[in-house]
Amino acid sequence: MNSLQRNVVGFALLLAVLGGVSAISAEAEKKFGPDPKVWEKTADKAAAYLKSHQAEDGSWSKSSSPAITGIVLIGLFRSGKAATDDPDAARGLKFLETLVDSKEGHLAGTGARVGLHNYATSVNLMAFRASGQEKYLAVIANASAYLKKLQWDESEGKKPEDAVYGGAGYGGGSRPDLSNTQFFLDALVAAGTPKDDAVFRKALIYVSRCQNLKGEHNDQSWAGKINDGSFIYGAGPAGETRGARGEGGARPGYGSMTYAGLKGLALCGVSQDDPRYRKALEWISKHYTVDANPGMPAGSGGRGMYYYLMTMAKCLDTVGLDEVTDVEGKTHDWRADITAALVNRQRKDGAWTNETSTWMEGTPELCTAYGLIALSYCKPKVK
Repeated sequence: MNSLQRNVVGFALLLAVLGGVSAISAEAEKKFGPDPKVWEKTADKAAAYLKSHQAEDGSWSKSSSPAITGIVLIGLFRSGKAATDDPDAARGLKFLETLVDSKEGHLAGTGARVGLHNYATSVNLMAFRASGQEKYLAVIANASAYLKKLQWDESEGKKPEDAVYGGAGYGGGSRPDLSNTQFFLDALVAAGTPKDDAVFRKALIYVSRCQNLKGEHNDQSWAGKINDGSFIYGAGPAGETRGARGEGGARPGYGSMTYAGLKGLALCGVSQDDPRYRKALEWISKHYTVDANPGMPAGSGGRGMYYYLMTMAKCLDTVGLDEVTDVEGKTHDWRADITAALVNRQRKDGAWTNETSTWMEGTPELCTAYGLIALSYCKPKVK
């Protein structure tokens, strides 16, 4: 090979290398999520609505639930639309401080109805954590210790073979359900609970029993009747209270609980190649949508819509998916899709609300907080 040939070959190799680098660079800079300006405008309007509807004592809709203030603050902090030294946020945190029961450890307010304890303690703990203020660390530690006491285990006289084992309910001995359990797990993770803590091992037993998947992890009589990987509201008594009833005792799952279930599996340490994980993703692929809470009884797909979008966003962020491929092979940028769904539903005043008041979604402050939390997981992202 003469010098001219060597130069030509060398130049060709250089072009190939540069082309490869360019391709890798383009892939590394792939963008996910909505247009940044659209995201900012939507989040700004939602935050402005919430700030304008704060009560003088710093709360939001406290007559409905002591948890709503915490949910609002989580949305404001996570979206970056409030800092802890902002007057609105500071008043909100001051209100949450009045809900701290230093004797019991919960964050639902002294003398609060027991049925409020798990939800309120979980979301208010996450709000304190999201504030980033070290002065709340002791409160968070006490609250997480309180939450562990709500788990249905040997302390409740239950054994691993019991259908309700490992789950969390409203508190005060109420039966567990997957919704309460997902907030329970989110709060314990936010509190910094070690991954090898027994609370996650026990919770995994319950979460697995809420899945339509017959096998070593779910021995319930209904688990194999559909066997599609979806999740229901709860194993045991809770499973009889929500969702459509199928033939022969089948319990069809639905969107918000399937995302909650998959997130629960991930938080409890289940790997992506586990059959439970893969089957849940398969159901999500078949039912991917941001237009309804899929799997709900006919005519009620809008029930829990904002809870659904929030849970969907949290789940897909937790498991590390940037895109979801549906059953037809189409790839979806879920961040952009959820944002678009929220943009289309947002009122002129910046709020979101549901036509149905089921699950308290007739309360604009709650729906708007759910929407802002969902948006916080949908921020434009560069891979």
